[in-house]
Amino acid sequence: MTASAPSRYTATAIVLHWLLALAITGSFIVGLYMVDLPLSPQRLKLYNWHKWAGTVILALSAWRLLWRLTHRPPDDLPMPAWQRFAAHGTHNLLYLLFFAVPLVGWAYTSAAGFPVVLFGVLPLPDFVPVDKALAEAIKPWHERLAWVMALLVLAHTGAALKHHLVDRDASLSRMWPSRA
Repeated sequence: MTASAPSRYTATAIVLHWLLALAITGSFIVGLYMVDLPLSPQRLKLYNWHKWAGTVILALSAWRLLWRLTHRPPDDLPMPAWQRFAAHGTHNLLYLLFFAVPLVGWAYTSAAGFPVVLFGVLPLPDFVPVDKALAEAIKPWHERLAWVMALLVLAHTGAALKHHLVDRDASLSRMWPSRA
């Protein structure tokens, strides 16, 4: 006999979802802002913050994936097959990008010769050896992947709002913190 799926996500899944949403959005905005700054202490500070955020996003993503693999999500709500396919495809691509964007960023900063020192105290190993040509080849991929993730996040958000406001189903409420 199989256990039935819960009606909503677990508290841990909800917290991880919203923490990642805030961290990814904040890191994306800081990334857009910092690249156009002139070389200054402020720019260096923001680059370090951005690298720290990427490291935290990577760790939270690993925790979220492990949680998702070990905890059954709520059953799918009734919707057309194409919407279910789009939702699952978007979620799978987002999970892939949760790892790809920070790892490509880490590879870029390592190849450029700028180590990641988490919170200014914990040096992380270089992901790839220092190689300026490799850094220049990797750099645009971090940006491109981040933009793809941003577009998928917007699509995900738009779909959630459509389900909540137009379809008036429980999609959004299953991932919203409970009042109880």
